This record gives sequence, C-alpha cells and structure tokens, in this order.
Amino acid sequence: MRRRYKRELYTERVAQIKERMPHCCIGVDVIVGFPGETDTEFQQTYQFLHELDVSYLHVFTYSERDDTLAITLPNVVPMQLRKERNQILRNLSEMKMNYFTQQHLGQIRPVLFEQANKEDTMEGYTDNYIKVIRPYDASMVNSIVNCTL
Repeated sequence: MRRRYKRELYTERVAQIKERMPHCCIGVDVIVGFPGETDTEFQQTYQFLHELDVSYLHVFTYSERDDTLAITLPNVVPMQLRKERNQILRNLSEMKMNYFTQQHLGQIRPVLFEQANKEDTMEGYTDNYIKVIRPYDASMVNSIVNCTL
C-alpha cells in the first residue's frame, strides 16, 4: 500500500512512546485483505501485531474503491477470507485490550463519564482509554472523577 515506513521503525516508535508514557494506550489501524495479501503475509502481520506493545487494533476490511490504483491489482482476496482475517485480528485486539486493562487494575485513574446507559449504569473512559462502567450517578455525568480500576 505504498507505506513509506518499515516494521522496525514502527516498532521503535511504539517503544519510544511507551518509554516516555508507560501507561498510554496505543491503538493501531490495520487493513486486511488488500489485493495480493497471502496467507503467509497475513500470518506475519498477525505475529508482528501480537508482539507489538500496543493496546488495541482498529481493523478494517479492504474494500474496492473506484478511481484507485488498488482496484486494478491482481490476486484479489476473496471477501469471505477478508472477513475471516478481520475477525482474527479483532479477536487479537480484544486480547490485547484485556491485557492492557489488567495491567492497570488497582490503579486510581481519572475517568470522564459522558452519559448514562440503559441499565441504570454509566460508562466512561480513563485518561488512557480504559472503559469504566459504574452505577448511574447524575452528579458524575460530564465530569472527570478519580476511580479505582
């Protein structure tokens, strides 16, 4: 996809960020099923992302767009295989986010609660993007509250 950076540079940058901000949440956008993506390449991508110290993945399935060079490329990945690869990376993302969250249990972090949920609960996110669900309390809506994770 004409990316001008290499895995090594990406890995190095993530490590630099984590060194300076050890509690930060890093998300990665990933496209699966680009024309020509082989099983081996997908497995390499999976392994790279599995080992990379990031917190979650935002996974997109490649879709054809008119007036792009990619639409003319050979070896189109079948849609069903694109969907399967997408699900595999979404599962990895969930595992990574669970691990990231577990690393912060017991900590006190600021949480912004923005709205109520349907079941008499409210949810918000910490300053490092960990989802927190609490019983609804009108005084906490649109407020930043310190919470123990």
